[in-house]
Amino acid sequence: MMKKILFLLIAAAMACSCQILSQINWDYAHLANAGGKALTAASLTDAQISDLCRQSVAYADAQTPLAEAKYQQRLARLMYGVKEVDGKPLNFKVYKSNEVNACAYGDGSVRVNSALMDLMDDDELIAVIGHELGHVANKDSKKAMQRAYLSSAAREAIYSAGGYGQLAGTVLGDLSEAYVNAQFSQKQESRADDYGFQFAIDNGHDPYSMARSLEKLNSLSSGSSSGALAKMFASHPDSAKRAEKMRKKADDLTGKKTTK
Repeated sequence: MMKKILFLLIAAAMACSCQILSQINWDYAHLANAGGKALTAASLTDAQISDLCRQSVAYADAQTPLAEAKYQQRLARLMYGVKEVDGKPLNFKVYKSNEVNACAYGDGSVRVNSALMDLMDDDELIAVIGHELGHVANKDSKKAMQRAYLSSAAREAIYSAGGYGQLAGTVLGDLSEAYVNAQFSQKQESRADDYGFQFAIDNGHDPYSMARSLEKLNSLSSGSSSGALAKMFASHPDSAKRAEKMRKKADDLTGKKTTK
């Protein structure tokens, strides 16, 4: 789902300038054999996946305008003290976008769209980001990048060329889009919901924030501004049940009985 809190996160993929590409170099000598065969998704190591994520995020950052300072400051305030997940140092940015989306990458990069921040209060936003971090902590993001790599042009572009290679901007855009739009299983989403629920509580926020955020996303059914996250949520048959589960979990914790 939310991944595409789902940062989810890339405005239209445009051609990257030579100056930008020169900053996104990666030695592929260890990724491809001498015959130039593309690396298989299954053989990607954690380090290589992190490199793919870093390149994808760098490309997205170069192509997508940042939101105003007030958005960056709000996110920094909410995430103060949250330094890492699964041993990966976190970094945060807010994109200026009308799509309700967010995404956490396997290298620890978290990208949130301004429209999502406009929709959610602080408690709900923390829960949503916690959900995305749950995908990283649970290794879902690693599998998502493997699938994105397999379905994109990147696997064809990685080859041995004098011992060195580099992903072109268009390939990075293709890979980023495939990653952001990767879908998680219901089991993965449920585990990420649980992670977001506990993440909100551990950081001093309302136990009902996960339920409320899911209810809001579930209410967004269509429209050009709803974003991949909301559209995916609206089309998922179990999305309402997930929200109900999180509300019951909060009821059990607080001893209350609430309704939406």
